[in-house]
Amino acid sequence: MHELTLLATEADVELLSDALMEVEALSVSVEDADADTEHEEALWGEPGMPVSREAWQRSTVKSLFPDEAAALEAATLILAQDWATDIHVQGIQEVADQDWVRLTQSQFAPVPITDTFWIVPTWHEVPAQATTALRLDPGLAFGTGTHPTTRMCLKWIAGHAGELQGRRVLDYGCGSGILAIGAALFGAAQVDAVDIDPAAVDSTEANAAANLAHLADAQGRTPINAGLPDLIGESQGSYPVVLANILATPLKLLSPLLAGHVAPGGHLVLAGILARQEQELKDAYAGVGLQLQVANEEDGWILMTAQKPA
Repeated sequence: MHELTLLATEADVELLSDALMEVEALSVSVEDADADTEHEEALWGEPGMPVSREAWQRSTVKSLFPDEAAALEAATLILAQDWATDIHVQGIQEVADQDWVRLTQSQFAPVPITDTFWIVPTWHEVPAQATTALRLDPGLAFGTGTHPTTRMCLKWIAGHAGELQGRRVLDYGCGSGILAIGAALFGAAQVDAVDIDPAAVDSTEANAAANLAHLADAQGRTPINAGLPDLIGESQGSYPVVLANILATPLKLLSPLLAGHVAPGGHLVLAGILARQEQELKDAYAGVGLQLQVANEEDGWILMTAQKPA
């Protein structure tokens, strides 16, 4: 296990914490960077800190990753964001092993996406009201249903089952495979799930096998094809639904590719976008012929969708 330590200003702490979870941090903690010095500030709720303050002026943000390579990759992705100019890396260091399984299990409970569609860790009973349950454990690949971006994507999937029935779907940046599996549960005939991280591909395959055995063919193949991005190299314009829950910067860079994969009349669904980044995404996709609109918003994150002209 390795710990990435970043120094952030008050304005960036919440955004940085969310972004670290987006890039697969196992945990995130925030501390006063000036603790035990003459500049130490009062803690939240203690005398001396105005109620309008949401963080210390300078915060140390620590996040845990499974190995040094993952921590380094996370730092690189964070620092590449346009809002990260005042964030600085203080170090990456190895930390002693703990019973992370027990700790993680204590922090994750079933997550309702709709009244009847739930994400349920395998160590929990499926709630009685969950007529559709997606069994998923937190792991190395992003996507457990707890983050607003994932929940909004899954709500869109559950609310658009008619557009998914018998169709091909692309999940670009699949992580754990949660969106791909959700699409299959709501009727997609085939879901191509791609990611640049081989660990995410493995995670998607394992989670698909655990959730979609009832949809597998005689050879045990589920509706999900997981692989690296070259899996879809020759599939331009063939997906009635394209899903991508990543971050705003790569979504902008990928606009020609993602728009190109949407079939005429098909839907593009994008998440991992902050509300203040709305216009940037609209401008990027207008340049490739798609008019993005905000379809949902939760905790400062937005879901944007577009329908390609038929």
